[in-house]
Amino acid sequence: MYEQGESIFYYLTLGNENYPMEPMPEGSIEGIFRGMYKFRASPLPSPRSRGEGSGVRGKPKVHLLGSGSILHEALRAQQILAEKFDLPADVWSVTSYKKLRRNALECERWNRLHPTAEPRRSYVEEVLAGEKGVFVAATDYMKSVPEMITRWVPGGLTPLGTDGFGRSETRQALRRHFEVDAECIAIAALDQLARRGEIKPERVAKAIKELGVDPEKVDPVRA
Repeated sequence: MYEQGESIFYYLTLGNENYPMEPMPEGSIEGIFRGMYKFRASPLPSPRSRGEGSGVRGKPKVHLLGSGSILHEALRAQQILAEKFDLPADVWSVTSYKKLRRNALECERWNRLHPTAEPRRSYVEEVLAGEKGVFVAATDYMKSVPEMITRWVPGGLTPLGTDGFGRSETRQALRRHFEVDAECIAIAALDQLARRGEIKPERVAKAIKELGVDPEKVDPVRA
């Protein structure tokens, strides 16, 4: 910055978890810089028809938004949904909710001040255009972080975050406590499908039991 004479600051977010970095998907550079990109498509095709035996009606689809180390929990949730529930889920990597929101607000402002011009679409609206299904965002931050882009996501999104008091525990225990681990992400997706009438509520209740999540555990915010 000094040598090049740039008026700019760079911020680095460091974590304390070591894990192998996944290869950068082809064509993802723009999304990395602009705030989000599709990291891994579902290994399953989008279902065209389902029998009542599966408890699925119509064409359900899930989108999982992950950030940082929680991206690996989203990938594991993708696997759970595919293997245990035969449901396709795409995983999106969100590199900056702040950047997505700022761009969306700039587009809103421009459209508001240019009512006769062709409306501009924000990047998040462009990248999710044509995507159908439910959206679940999981993060190590508070739920209010992914909520920043809710109104520009088709049908909105369900945020999962670490609202509550800090804890000193294993990562596995903490992620279950705050309900941001893969099992809780999968349950949140199933719940949203049920609320839309895509699957039966009984299937969600069964999944909660199968995935070993205690439905009576205290809300992390009050723990």
